[in-house]
Amino acid sequence: MENNSALAEQIQHLELKLLQADLNAHPEYIDELLAENFEEIDNHGHIHTRYNVVDWLKNKDPNMPWVFESFRVKALSDDVVLAIYSLQKTRQSINSAGSIRTSIWHRQGKHWKMVFHQATKLAGASAS
Repeated sequence: MENNSALAEQIQHLELKLLQADLNAHPEYIDELLAENFEEIDNHGHIHTRYNVVDWLKNKDPNMPWVFESFRVKALSDDVVLAIYSLQKTRQSINSAGSIRTSIWHRQGKHWKMVFHQATKLAGASAS
């Protein structure tokens, strides 16, 4: 297993790439970053397929700045890690708490791919 600090930095970079990249301009990032069997549970408890999430990612504002806090990873095996962090859009009000995020990343060859993501809205936060 890689150095936990370096691995956390690498996974955070990949999470940010999904959020901030213009996936219409760089559609190759989709297959590079999301596993074919990817699923998500949003902050309302709804389950989304890879197709639904890709559609959202393609229509989001790629210029929206995001702030990650307390980003860390936990190794579940040599090739699977759990990322845990809080996330907030920087244009949200100062009183908005944002959300807690968890992602499961699976190393496939030399590349990490997200296989699962869940958002949990914090009390007083608007949906992100």
